[in-house]
Amino acid sequence: MLTNRTTLTQFLIEERRRFADSSGDLNGLILDVALACKAISRLVARGDLAGVLGAAGATNVQCEQQQRLDARANDCFLRATEWGGHVAGMVSDELEDPYLLPGAYPRGKYLLAFDPLDGLSNIDVNLSVGSVFSILRSPNPGVDAVVGDYLQPGQQQVAAGYAIYGPSTMLVLSVGRGVHGFTLEPSLGEFILTHPDMRVPTSGSEFAINSSNYRFWEPAVRRYVDECLAGSAGPRKRDFTMRWVASLVAEAHRILTRGGVFLDPRDSKKAGAAGRLRLLYEANPIGFLVEQAGGRASTGRTPVLEVQPKEIHQRVGFVFGAADEVARIEAYHAEPDDEPDPNIPLYARRGLFRVTP
Repeated sequence: MLTNRTTLTQFLIEERRRFADSSGDLNGLILDVALACKAISRLVARGDLAGVLGAAGATNVQCEQQQRLDARANDCFLRATEWGGHVAGMVSDELEDPYLLPGAYPRGKYLLAFDPLDGLSNIDVNLSVGSVFSILRSPNPGVDAVVGDYLQPGQQQVAAGYAIYGPSTMLVLSVGRGVHGFTLEPSLGEFILTHPDMRVPTSGSEFAINSSNYRFWEPAVRRYVDECLAGSAGPRKRDFTMRWVASLVAEAHRILTRGGVFLDPRDSKKAGAAGRLRLLYEANPIGFLVEQAGGRASTGRTPVLEVQPKEIHQRVGFVFGAADEVARIEAYHAEPDDEPDPNIPLYARRGLFRVTP
């Protein structure tokens, strides 16, 4: 069945025509990534039928038990993108060091950083998972990339996106001119443009945070959450709904479609940790998409896309969503000695969430 809608390939070609000197390498790399996402989508959909569930028997660079589906998804990305001559190297959530391309393949002018399968804990309960990727220009095109080449702030990304594997598979992409969503048409094996010009809604009454970490949060985060949960009786004068899916991709997709804010902030749960999410291949690509869609992405204090990476697996606190809500959280962090309001009954010392002195 043919379609009169725009395919991903057509979209990329039309974007390329805007730049007379474009080589097409970026298009080629994005299409290679899209192929990897199609392969992962099929593995996720088949689940245990494909024999990909369960532990792989190894530990990844994050000191986490690697799952078989993690390893297969990582392999999909590497095999789909290493051969085309578009990349000089890759960084993966699953690999301690940058991936060195096989000697037989040419080195290109881009760098690819990716998390091949985000939210894997949701697989066993059949909830949405996803893949996230970031594309940078290589400072030294044509030769093998070294660690320092990847240490670029997120504002230097040339493209970023994610695939979400849910009831349908979608690829959400930005090449620096807005954000566009493509749905996989299984009968054609093509991503079709279904969500052009996605924008973060400015209104929204949802926030996403793992409230089990309440006792570890900084005062500004406690204050923000306390005010939201106080609802119409509190200082915000309206009711909010709390969400938490434990999948960055799923959270980002909801915010791009319904608005609200996501918080995975720096806290005191692990002494000295700057946050949980990885800067290069989680916070930066999602931050790029959110800001291209009119939202705001932050560490909670500063724009996340301005952070200068110091290592390839660096972690950061991450807050993103509707611009006004993120700006409010940044403002709370800027206030000295800010504490949650003990006059809000639900969060007073004898309330459901007790404020630690």
